[in-house]
Amino acid sequence: MAVLLGLTVPVAAQPVVSKTYSYFTIGGKTAEELDSELERRGPLTRHTGARHPGATEIKFGGEVSYVDRGGRCSIGAVKVTVRTHIILPRWRNRNAATGNLARIWDALSADIKRHEERHAEIARTHARTLEAKLRAIRPANSCDILEGKVGEISREAIEAHDREQIRFDAIESKNFDRRIMRVLKNRSGAGD
Repeated sequence: MAVLLGLTVPVAAQPVVSKTYSYFTIGGKTAEELDSELERRGPLTRHTGARHPGATEIKFGGEVSYVDRGGRCSIGAVKVTVRTHIILPRWRNRNAATGNLARIWDALSADIKRHEERHAEIARTHARTLEAKLRAIRPANSCDILEGKVGEISREAIEAHDREQIRFDAIESKNFDRRIMRVLKNRSGAGD
């Protein structure tokens, strides 16, 4: 009886989320050297096959249980997990930097971190959506049917997630120069 009640009451989707960080060290004493170091030492991503100034590794997982009762199968427990690992640059010469180069690095570093944090946020949002969709699956005549629905919904959710991540990167790369110039301007106290 409690299981049936639990299925009729909407349950807030609360995926299990974890986020970790790691850093790669770069050197350089000029803006050109910093750029070169980021290109040479940045994480290599599978999606683009290129090095980037930062990266976010995302892994979805989870478990779904099924309740077979009286010739009907229902979704039992649902647990969606998403693990994000953010990789950021660390400039070993930052403490010795002065003036313009320090401001450029601070702006660039903050923008890289903001960008990667947004990737993690997109993943968390999609994990919540996936969990809610899995919980909302209606009972079926067999658990095999439900298992197929779980697989289909999961595939669609991951594809939607991947599309949104790609769209976000496209928008970000298009607006990078304008965004960095605005950040530099704000940090130098010039305002808009």
